[in-house]
Amino acid sequence: MKKLAIFFLIVIIIVVGISYLYLNYKANYYTAKRENEQFVSYDGQEIYGNELTTIINKAVDNNEKNEIQKDNKGKYINNDNNSIQIEIKMLDNDKIYSMETFYEGGMDKFIQYYSEIKFKCTKIEYHTVTNRVKYMLFEQITQ
Repeated sequence: MKKLAIFFLIVIIIVVGISYLYLNYKANYYTAKRENEQFVSYDGQEIYGNELTTIINKAVDNNEKNEIQKDNKGKYINNDNNSIQIEIKMLDNDKIYSMETFYEGGMDKFIQYYSEIKFKCTKIEYHTVTNRVKYMLFEQITQ
């Protein structure tokens, strides 16, 4: 009788452990999916500078919330988990700028100069482990 009770106890512990791992996996999956929806909807879309400002603010907020480290130039370091990097290619000088450049310069100035300019998201990359958005490239399409 004692062996039977130990057997059932071990089976219950195994089932609870597997259930915990599965539920934890599903929670992480849906969290990543919800966070991705903020960014993936812009893939291939033309947007104005105002919306791009919102996207940059969301990315910076996400990086700050997840405590992403910065390098010596003030750019967020890719952590292969939940960091987001956004780059903007400008037609004016055919140069690519990081989101930190505009954010540190003041998003109000970006809005002032680029609110009526159209941009298009031309590239999205994902973290391989978590499948969260890792990188986005927006290109200026109007001047």
